[in-house]
Formats: sequence, structure tokens, C-alpha cells
Amino acid sequence: MNIYLCGMIGSGKTAVGMAVSRQLRWPFFDLDQVMEGKAGKRIHDIVAEETWLGFREREYEICKRFSRMNHTVVALGGGTVRYEWNRDILNGSGPIILLTAKLKVLAERVRKYDRPRVNPGTTLEQDLALLWKRFKHLYFLAADFTYRTDQDKTVRQEANDIIRILKQRVPGF
Repeated sequence: MNIYLCGMIGSGKTAVGMAVSRQLRWPFFDLDQVMEGKAGKRIHDIVAEETWLGFREREYEICKRFSRMNHTVVALGGGTVRYEWNRDILNGSGPIILLTAKLKVLAERVRKYDRPRVNPGTTLEQDLALLWKRFKHLYFLAADFTYRTDQDKTVRQEANDIIRILKQRVPGF
């Protein structure tokens, strides 16, 4: 069994995932970091050179690899669970936890990263709002449960909360 963290960019998948993995003493992988390492270039460059389709093909191959692992904490990419093939390949290999936060909080967190816009010609806030409006149902469809990361808790407290929820809701955890 793995633990997958999904959510919009800036929701805390990497920070919370690292804290959960430390507490469980399980390996941690961040899908975006794995992709950049394997490609030898930044996500921005992958999208620019290979388009979003090339990015999504790479993402699917990485998800297949993750689904064969065990006792691993994985921070999925911001859009990973929006695609049925990714949801299908991850299904049954561990619970998927949707991390949520207000769009304003997401924008504040994301502003420091150079990530390509899914909706070109939009501001960061507009891009996030459009993505959430269009795909919110897919995030909830993928999730076994949700957790808010904008409640003024430390990352360690959030990790403790998530582990407690997993123990309560996931048989055999």
C-alpha cells in the first residue's frame, strides 16, 4: 500500500508528503521531481518542447512505476488525477488524499515557482480559478478523503492529522 497526495499546485503535496514519509519511515517521491530528473530538464521546458501531451505521457509512465511500489508516499503532480488513465493505474495501490486550500492561499504559495500556465494568457489567480472550476469534480472523484492545508497548522501537525485519518479510515493501515 502506498499513500498518494493529490491536489492543485500549491496545496502542500510535497511538504506534507515529506513529513508523512519521515514519520512513517517510508520512501518519498515527488512526481514532478522524478519527471525532471528523468528528463534532465525542468517541467517548464518539457511542456515548452513536448507540449502538455508529452508531459502527460511522461506522467503516466511514472504513475505506472509508482503503482508497483509498496509502502511509499507519493506527491502527485497538480493535474495528475484529472486524467482517467492515471486514476485507473493508481486505483487499488493505496489511498489518494486530496489536499485543498483557498485559491488565494494556493496563489501565494505558487507565486515563487516558475510553472507553465495551463490556460495561457491568464494571471496565476485566473488560471487556478479556471482549473478548479473545470476539474474540481475530478479531484474529488479520485480522492479517498480530503484534508485542508490552509488551517494555520504546521506541516508536522498536518502530517500527524493525515496519519491519524489513515489509521481510522484505511483497513490494515
